[in-house]
Amino acid sequence: MPTSLTLRATVVSLALFAAIVGIWHLAVSGSGSAAKMDPEYAKLMGLTATQGKSAMPGPADVGAKIWQHLKDPFYDRGTNDKGIGIQLAYSVARVALGYLLAVAVALPLGFLIGMSPLMSRALNPFIQVMKPISPLAWMPLALYTIKDSGISAIFVIFICSLWPMLINTAFGVATVRREWINVAKTLEMSPARTAWRVILPAAAPTILTGMRISIGIAWLVIVAAEMLVGGTGIGYFVWNEWNNLSITNVITAILFIGVVGMALDQLMARLQRLVSYAD
Repeated sequence: MPTSLTLRATVVSLALFAAIVGIWHLAVSGSGSAAKMDPEYAKLMGLTATQGKSAMPGPADVGAKIWQHLKDPFYDRGTNDKGIGIQLAYSVARVALGYLLAVAVALPLGFLIGMSPLMSRALNPFIQVMKPISPLAWMPLALYTIKDSGISAIFVIFICSLWPMLINTAFGVATVRREWINVAKTLEMSPARTAWRVILPAAAPTILTGMRISIGIAWLVIVAAEMLVGGTGIGYFVWNEWNNLSITNVITAILFIGVVGMALDQLMARLQRLVSYAD
């Protein structure tokens, strides 16, 4: 991207951010139409005294709360009082484990489906039936059979991450140019060597696209899954803070979820660019 375009995009982003913060501040200020609230109730919701006049915390309150979390993100004062860093670490670890398990299954199975028309037709009905099922629909069954909330959450991440990777891998492998496959056959390359040296490099951009989609879905699902299973994790943190009526902490957690999700997406985007054939 040209430097001038990058600079202009940055300026526009900062202007939009300033506008959002300004609108937010006006919306929760006393001059607006926001609902008034009792100071004691405001204290219960985790708002400052100056913000207690509005039902929602303002940018200053959320900024102060973010700074408070960043100053000591890894404290541990018991089951229901852990730092935001610990909560995020649990969630990222669950996503990473479930995601890597999905990679270990989706890539070889996708290669098999993409390289074999027989297996593609045989497995397609199962994929089409399983793919539309909401990942959270598996949670009760996982809790019943596994009997461990953390492992059940990892299983749900595995399920939701599997299908985009599997489908994109199969599609990428199946659409590799036949001329390249024929050259490999002419050179008497084994199927395994053909898959590694010819098909994988050609299908890599499509495979990474599926992996990028999967990581985004996995991060979405872990928040909802942790709300259901409780214990630890950023999803449980959001739900626990809602039960405590700390709206400031809820908004803060939402912002942290967005930042981590963006970081995961950018990581996959960087890997995607590494295997892209575009200049």
